[in-house]
Amino acid sequence: MDPIDIKQKAPEQTIDYSKIFKIVWSRWYWILGCIVISSLLAMGYLWYKAPTYSTTSSLKFDERKSEFTELLKGVSNSFDRTNKIQSESFVIQSREILINAISHLDYKISYYVKGRVRISDIYPEVPFPIEILEQDTLNFYRGMLHAERLEGNKLLISYKIGERNFEKTYSIGQTIEAPGLKFKIKSTTAKPGANYGFKFNTKDDYLGRVAGGLGVREAAKSSNIMQLSMIDKNPYFAMDVLNAIMQEYTSTDVKRRSASASQTIDFIDRQLSFLYNKVQQSGSAVVAYKQKNKILDLQSSTQVTVSKLTQSKAQLEALAFQDLSLRQLEQQILNNKDKIEVNYSLETTLGGELSSLVSRLNSLLVERERKSIKLLPEGETMKLLDKQIADEKSSILQSIKLLRERFNQNKAYLQNQVVLAEQDITKIPTAERTFAKLQAAYDINQKVFDYLSEKKLEAEISRAAVVGGASIVDKATGFSIIDPIPKKIYTNAIFAGLAVGILLIFLARFLNPYIYTKESVEQVTQTPIIGVIRKFPGQIDADNHQALSLHKPKSVFAESVRSVRTNLSFLASEKDSKVICITSEIAGEGKSFVSVNLSSTLALIDKKVILIGADLRRSKLHKTFGHDNKHGLSGYLANHFTLDQIISKTTLEGMDFIPSGPVPPNPSELLHSRKMEDLLSDLRTKYDYILLDTAPVGLVSDSIPLIRKADINLFVIRSGVSKNSSATIPDKLMGEFKLSNVVIILNAFDEDALHTNFYTSSYFGGSYSQRYYYSDYSGYASSGYYTDDEKKAWWKFWKKS
Repeated sequence: MDPIDIKQKAPEQTIDYSKIFKIVWSRWYWILGCIVISSLLAMGYLWYKAPTYSTTSSLKFDERKSEFTELLKGVSNSFDRTNKIQSESFVIQSREILINAISHLDYKISYYVKGRVRISDIYPEVPFPIEILEQDTLNFYRGMLHAERLEGNKLLISYKIGERNFEKTYSIGQTIEAPGLKFKIKSTTAKPGANYGFKFNTKDDYLGRVAGGLGVREAAKSSNIMQLSMIDKNPYFAMDVLNAIMQEYTSTDVKRRSASASQTIDFIDRQLSFLYNKVQQSGSAVVAYKQKNKILDLQSSTQVTVSKLTQSKAQLEALAFQDLSLRQLEQQILNNKDKIEVNYSLETTLGGELSSLVSRLNSLLVERERKSIKLLPEGETMKLLDKQIADEKSSILQSIKLLRERFNQNKAYLQNQVVLAEQDITKIPTAERTFAKLQAAYDINQKVFDYLSEKKLEAEISRAAVVGGASIVDKATGFSIIDPIPKKIYTNAIFAGLAVGILLIFLARFLNPYIYTKESVEQVTQTPIIGVIRKFPGQIDADNHQALSLHKPKSVFAESVRSVRTNLSFLASEKDSKVICITSEIAGEGKSFVSVNLSSTLALIDKKVILIGADLRRSKLHKTFGHDNKHGLSGYLANHFTLDQIISKTTLEGMDFIPSGPVPPNPSELLHSRKMEDLLSDLRTKYDYILLDTAPVGLVSDSIPLIRKADINLFVIRSGVSKNSSATIPDKLMGEFKLSNVVIILNAFDEDALHTNFYTSSYFGGSYSQRYYYSDYSGYASSGYYTDDEKKAWWKFWKKS
């Protein structure tokens, strides 16, 4: 194989996880900075965010075992308990309970204090008690009124309506007017200079706040204890309103349970007042008839008949009473959307069966009322609830129908008994028959009166014995902060800062379009790298006046240049004189810098070297050597000067220099000329190495003819300046012009773990002669072989010298 053919196979690259760790660790201060910033943001959030508090309490529900449960002893009734808690949770969150609970609080006026960041509710503190003199029930000022205490117990009251501000100073006891309001401040304990606020409210103004913060759940699985919680910005308000809700619920439960008995008592009282007169009238009629007709008593057979008649008619009256109760319940079911109460007489007669059905209906009605606040009537949830309510009402009406049929059967039987008894009475003699009818009327009225009196007594006993179905286990007496929790906020902030810091590190890598390492070059090109020139350890002047590789001959930088020089000796080794063309994609990538340093290092090994400024547009090489640019390559190619006139000596023995000369109007044509070819042929006879510092190939085409005539083409890529796309240009040059003598030099390489590649290159396959040994000298600066100043760790700067 021709040794000038330097094509190679791309190296295999594998992920190196240790490099990933080093990349992250290289910018630990980014991560620390992000953690500090996120912690400061968390601190500001905690300072700005008003804390949210939670308080809890619990209710216990009485367990009432049904006959069915008694039959199934040992079987858990947890399902009944759960249903009980679920149904009552709807009741306890109903509007009626919450509004009545709010009425127990001092809700009419709420007080606030304005701090530097936010306005805080100071319930139950009252810095200045207010007496409301007049208040429109609907249209009154609902905005915030501000109050500031002045000297002499005076208050500056201000409020805003639209864009208009109202402000006035008032004395204690003076009448203050606002839209729809008249009030006065009775006294004040407000701190001088403090900025207070107050608002006038209705119970409905608190409804959303209370309903939104109230939570209800089963305290433990299969238990009969309900746990209530209240979440609010003000912990004292949360405790007071939660206790008020429990108190209102338990008292309402007692009233609800005694309501049916009270209704029965009121109904019976009305009936008794009417029956009392009838009993008196019928009794008087019996006595008068006995005295007039001198009848002492009825015969025994007649007494039996009268007794049957009396008992049957009394039972008919009782059935009529029960039927009336059924009709009242039926009307409630058909016409009422509120909670239904079962008449006490039906509860005692039917054993609670109808009460169970009505209880389920009430639970659905309460649930519908609660959800109607947030949901639209035409929504699927509301439609489903309406269907369930309609089904439950249908079941109750069907039960009432069956009960009425049973009542009608009993009524028909009793009416038949009355007819038979009245037929028997017609067979009695006239005087005794009249007396029997009077006696029967008296007995019927007396029995119905006694029956109703007995029912009234039962209802009164029942009402007196009513005990609520729920009792308070624990009142709300304490509270805890649930948001924000400082420990949680700071922990999240630290993890967020850590994540953001790592993300920034990888974003800085992935969004950075520049090349930094030889692995980055190897990823995108098959053109070989013959060396890595380290970043110069020091400040470089604008014109590169010093022969840089000689400035610090024992530095890592100088050694890296020598490594490139060594690899160059293997290229085109069969030729006595080598033309080396040095180019790059754009200006500023260090091709002139590399040209000067390679020339000087080649001269140090007794090689005759000439460096030509072949960039005829903007070459600066003449400044590096301290020459003017009047006589140069452009003048020679234009036949203005001879070769001897343009060659300049340098301070290094064996190294000459040809400047570019003044900028010609046709630089590309001059470099394409025959005279340029003759110049290179002539210089081959005099020098071992001819280095051409050409124009960038990515900007102009001036260097193309020189690249095609060169023995070796060095393409310079500068670490941190050249973009990833520049590494593909050598492949394009070789493919387009059928070249095989293009190699890459990575210039100004510096150790920075941030830009270390994730991959490690493995050179498998191909001939070893296709490879070139070089090192990037990473980690070797302190080995003792070089004179580079050791970089101090950041913490050492803090130590005393």
